[in-house]
Amino acid sequence: MTKEILIGFIIGIFTALLGSYLFITFFTTFEISQGFHMIREYGYLGKIITIGTLLDLGVFAILLKRDKEYMARGVILAVIVLAISTLVI
Repeated sequence: MTKEILIGFIIGIFTALLGSYLFITFFTTFEISQGFHMIREYGYLGKIITIGTLLDLGVFAILLKRDKEYMARGVILAVIVLAISTLVI
């Protein structure tokens, strides 16, 4: 049970990072390292992380469809942790 929540949490974090990477790659003119530095410098890092968590919605729906409820809870926990971290950034 707790192992599945941890796996869901890790999936949620990596999915959000993938979403942030995809956003920087496709919607900005920067390379990933330069883009990350510029976004952090201008104070938009929290917003980019929030946009990246949109992919977690799809992962959450897929996990619920496959009856992986505890993993879906882990994904929600990852979204909550990321939301709190964006308030701090």
